Amino acid sequence: MITTDILIIGAGPTGLFAVFEAGLLKMKCHIIDALPQPGGQLAELYPKKPIFDIPGYPSVNAGELVDNLMEQIKQFQPGFTLGETAVSYTKLDDEWFEVITNKGTVHRCKAIAIAGGLGTFEPRKPTFENVAAYEEKGLEYFVKEPEHFRNKKVVIAGGGDSALDWSVFLSNVASEVTLIHRRNEFRGALDSVEKVQDLKNQGKIKLITPAEVTGIKGDGKVEAITVEIEGQEAFDIETDYFIPLFGLTPKLGEIGNWGLNIEKNAIVVNNALDYQTNIDGIYAIGDINTYPGKLKLILCGFHEATLMCQSVYNRLNPGKKFVLKYTTVSGVDGFDGSRKEAEKAVVKKID
Repeated sequence: MITTDILIIGAGPTGLFAVFEAGLLKMKCHIIDALPQPGGQLAELYPKKPIFDIPGYPSVNAGELVDNLMEQIKQFQPGFTLGETAVSYTKLDDEWFEVITNKGTVHRCKAIAIAGGLGTFEPRKPTFENVAAYEEKGLEYFVKEPEHFRNKKVVIAGGGDSALDWSVFLSNVASEVTLIHRRNEFRGALDSVEKVQDLKNQGKIKLITPAEVTGIKGDGKVEAITVEIEGQEAFDIETDYFIPLFGLTPKLGEIGNWGLNIEKNAIVVNNALDYQTNIDGIYAIGDINTYPGKLKLILCGFHEATLMCQSVYNRLNPGKKFVLKYTTVSGVDGFDGSRKEAEKAVVKKID
């Protein structure tokens, strides 16, 4: 049983920043995310791509922004349930909600903030017939624990940042790494492409292009994959693991069945006040919500998270007035006992 003040569904930038704003108001947060690490699509789809519209940053890589947000909220000690999706919710009484994930993890909270970005990210899967039979039996869509692949043969398919970066990383972990892509050109960060080229030259990565994986073979687990190269006969490659990294497909998922008002796969909220949904105590912030004039920008999500936390504070502390102070004046007190504050002004005579 996990108990918290605000349960945040989605560990993207908006969800992470909500932890900071809640912490300023002395409210604890716990985050659920379907991906194996925080950061949402910034971490999973384009960690090395620059973002140019974050205030105060002329340019910041997506992965760096996630790292900075994680550092910013560290003192507020949020909890994480990663690699799981929120499936159902129950209103227990006037104060508490209960949310259960697809793996049976039970969370109890006083408010729910849905910050799922474009929705639950599901991996784009290969289209050949026997895919389901090998899932979690050597066919993996995420690299959750790199040590799991220690001294194993690994085949990665894909042509984006994730395929390139994991090929580079696992070249120092697995006994053999093969990267397969249907084109000769890769769509990823230049330094990642160059690292793969260098590792190929060193014989640490086998590269097969243009080619496609068309099948999996094995008795109860992955033992080989079938590869087709343009204009050549298909052949098999022995492997312990096959990791297709074809990107992610956003879906609203089970949250779409919670009785929320939905328009075009987005959750309708009251933007005139606090980004609350039609269900009292459930909010939606960031790209997953919609309202007149909505802009799907990270900085807008930060604004929505701030007002949402103010509303939850009033919900949890009826009749108690919160006086907003700038952090330059009040400082920031972490739940871990840490304190950040500006240097105090001193009165001193100048002779």
